[in-house]
Amino acid sequence: MTRRQLRESIFQALFRMEFNEAQEDRNEQLEFHIRELSEKERKDGALTAAQEADIEYIRQKVLNITEHMEELDAIIAEHTEGWSLQRIGKAELAILRLAVYEIRWDDEVPQGVAINEAVELTKRYCDEEAKGFVNAILGKLAT
Repeated sequence: MTRRQLRESIFQALFRMEFNEAQEDRNEQLEFHIRELSEKERKDGALTAAQEADIEYIRQKVLNITEHMEELDAIIAEHTEGWSLQRIGKAELAILRLAVYEIRWDDEVPQGVAINEAVELTKRYCDEEAKGFVNAILGKLAT
């Protein structure tokens, strides 16, 4: 998978998990996502080593993000004037959490790449106005 495909899959898992309150249910949703992804990637009955590595990367990054969820939400709330986290759409919130995690904790992802990729995900999964909202929040965070 490309980095963009990995990031999109991480977003999809985070979005899916957002519909569950209990951590146990969120973990179950992550495992459903991983299982579906494994079945989609499987060729000739077995995953290649590269596919297994990609799937493990997705799982680990999602777990890392969920471990920092309170901190991520605090950072997002700090940079959203007049918006509570409950008012932000679930897709936008999942994208913001992923991007803020990459900016703050993932040294492998340059800040500009994290912001650009967040905007691209927003264009694909959210309405037209959302990309400006996500870009503005991440822009404030980056300064």
